[in-house]
Amino acid sequence: MIPVKGYEGRKVAVLGLGRSGLATAHALEAGGAEALCWDDGQEARERAEGQGLILHDLNKGNAWEDVSALIVSPGIPHLYPEPNKLIARAMDEGVPVDNDIGLFFRSFADQEWDSFDTLPRIVAVTGSNGKSTTSALIHHVLEHAGKPTQLAGNIGRGVLDIDPAHDGEVVVLELSSYQTDLARSLTPDIAVFTNLSPDHLDRHGGMGGYFAAKRRLFAEGGPDRAVIGVDEAEGSYLAGQLSEGAADDRVIRISVDRKLSGPGWQVFARKGFLSEYRKGRQIGSVDLRAIKGLPGSHNHQNACAAYAVCRSIGLAPKVIEAAFRAFKGLPHRSQLVGEADGVSYVNDSKATNVDSARAALGAFDNIRWIAGGLGKDGGIECLSDALGNVTKAYLIGHSAREFALQLGDVPYEICETMENAVAAAAQDAQSGDTVLLAPAAASFDQYPDFEKRGEDFTRLVQDRLQDM
Repeated sequence: MIPVKGYEGRKVAVLGLGRSGLATAHALEAGGAEALCWDDGQEARERAEGQGLILHDLNKGNAWEDVSALIVSPGIPHLYPEPNKLIARAMDEGVPVDNDIGLFFRSFADQEWDSFDTLPRIVAVTGSNGKSTTSALIHHVLEHAGKPTQLAGNIGRGVLDIDPAHDGEVVVLELSSYQTDLARSLTPDIAVFTNLSPDHLDRHGGMGGYFAAKRRLFAEGGPDRAVIGVDEAEGSYLAGQLSEGAADDRVIRISVDRKLSGPGWQVFARKGFLSEYRKGRQIGSVDLRAIKGLPGSHNHQNACAAYAVCRSIGLAPKVIEAAFRAFKGLPHRSQLVGEADGVSYVNDSKATNVDSARAALGAFDNIRWIAGGLGKDGGIECLSDALGNVTKAYLIGHSAREFALQLGDVPYEICETMENAVAAAAQDAQSGDTVLLAPAAASFDQYPDFEKRGEDFTRLVQDRLQDM
């Protein structure tokens, strides 16, 4: 646990008692603050009370007396589409609003660091797609190289729930726009921007607000080094803002769209080969084509970002390449869950929007595509140019018939359920095919979350393979 500094002997309200909220309350108390906890859900309040935390109804008239700050969980809106009523109340009362990320950055450093030979560092990863895989891959490479490291944030443990740092440790944080938007303190040593595509736009008041939330990690965080994906205009703009000139190697530009050139530091992947250039000369390369844990150009972008971070930490290209080859991938993200008779079964349940589904569809040939669920605005119409590798689609869930109308000439079958889809796709599949779950839709019509959907697919596949 990281005890929170700066609130000793003061009252701090905590709104939202999920994983991060509970960890925040305990970390505040460990730092000498009095945590006043509230959640609109009775079950969450009972769980907090069972952990010995103080419940404090923030709806009451005198609830804000002597409260020094309000710490909110990331899922609670503070501005768009409209502020949560208790956050609005805090603002009216002049109470500062923060989140666990802000508390972490102000509290992580400790006096024990004075005795360390190498100061701990924080790598913070944000972006629309790939940030979980990128964060996990950086963490994996560091572990493989024997470096002390912890993984936290939007993946792994809550940021305040990690252990105090060791000498030379690298803490890798995955940070969503919800987290970077509100944090009052953002001071990573290395910050990563993977890419940007439309997402959470209602929460940020549009694309500009969404980008602004990501940009805070760099503009206000002031990292020593920034790794920036420049395949979108926003990334190019951000890299230009942070750089003092073409040769400024504090900014490492990454791409999977084109070869990057110039006197600065670049890492890019083309046709499955990752290349590192510095001062106009190639100084490293990795053949990504045979690495099963990193299939497709979207994972090659993740590899470029992770490679750039690990190089800036001082790891050699061969060390990074060896770790890449041992990476198994993350559950529900292009996860190979089984192979039989030349047919591969891949779980990409995390592909909940068309951009992530497009990336998955571009990673494999001869695809038996399981898609559908609770579709988003526009359905899959914009994927028409990405279906060249799809042999047949097997459609499930609420949007199955809507998706069918948007498939053009691609053969399809309305399967309704995951069980029917897996059975039909496996029956049709031939050697060389990939049965791919990449729904391009949310899961909430049939599953509580994308993880449960992916677990159901995996279970059905593995049960079927065991019976063969």
